[in-house]
Amino acid sequence: MELREAVEIIGRIRRNISEVVVGKEDVVDLLLAALLGNGHVLLEDVPGTGKTLLAKALAKSLGGEFKRIQFTPDLLPSDLSGINFYNQKTGEFEFRSGPVFTHVLLADEINRATPRTQSSLLECMEERQVTIDGVTHTLAAPFFVMATQNPVDQQGTFPLPEAQLDRFLMRIAMGYPTSDEGVAILRRFKERQPLTELRPAASAAEVAEAQRFAQFVRVEEDLLAYIVAITEATRKHPEVKLGASPRASMSLLRASQGFALQHGREYVTPDDIKAVAAPVLAHRLLLRHGLRGADQPGAEVVRQALEQVEVPAETVLAAKGRQGD
Repeated sequence: MELREAVEIIGRIRRNISEVVVGKEDVVDLLLAALLGNGHVLLEDVPGTGKTLLAKALAKSLGGEFKRIQFTPDLLPSDLSGINFYNQKTGEFEFRSGPVFTHVLLADEINRATPRTQSSLLECMEERQVTIDGVTHTLAAPFFVMATQNPVDQQGTFPLPEAQLDRFLMRIAMGYPTSDEGVAILRRFKERQPLTELRPAASAAEVAEAQRFAQFVRVEEDLLAYIVAITEATRKHPEVKLGASPRASMSLLRASQGFALQHGREYVTPDDIKAVAAPVLAHRLLLRHGLRGADQPGAEVVRQALEQVEVPAETVLAAKGRQGD
């Protein structure tokens, strides 16, 4: 695959999503960066802001298989992974696969399931496999999990533990639409349902190939050091009890590669890293207590870390010079 082909694939997916979702270009940018980075996304915001709609629009834009799970307190791990059941006709056990055997999985209201059920996704998300009764089953490629949760309504919910949050490449907030976007939403959905009319814009094989291409997006040595310096700065922050881990550094690398690729570049710039830093790192930080005057304390810590760490000055010019050679 060449750069032009990868950018074309992502462009088709982006245009398809825009047929349903009004505005939210920055959110879509992050979502596609996570997809190219071969990660998973946690969409977190108050009800009615379009989390599930965006997830469904992306899922329908991809030509692969799509499954949705409505998480509830009585959901069991086997309801996700599948079970071995005894077939009385054949006298043998047969494997019945669960909804995780798909390309795109929507885990709706993930924090309404018990920690036991939430933890059943750990192996799936990290290793792309499921182990049932000692037998390991490989999941399809690509395998992309989009989970949603409402941070306001805490009644009957189970907060995601740090190990589960760490499996999400990004946590993204939708936010309310502007006044003009609100009018456009009403106009678009007044007489039809665009989501039902949406058709795939790219095959699962094309997306998997674009993900492989993203791994080879060039990142200069000084930018690798820049990524590590940002994560180390979060660990040294006085209000942080547990800072960003080496896995967080790797996630920041993958996300910045995906962000650069969808913008038509084969190299990462400092601005790419800055653009994805808060969505990648903020939910991984464990704070001693909330920062004064900060609506999102984790994001504020990342912002301060970005201000403290010196930005490599010559990387962009050097990368552009090689690109033109």
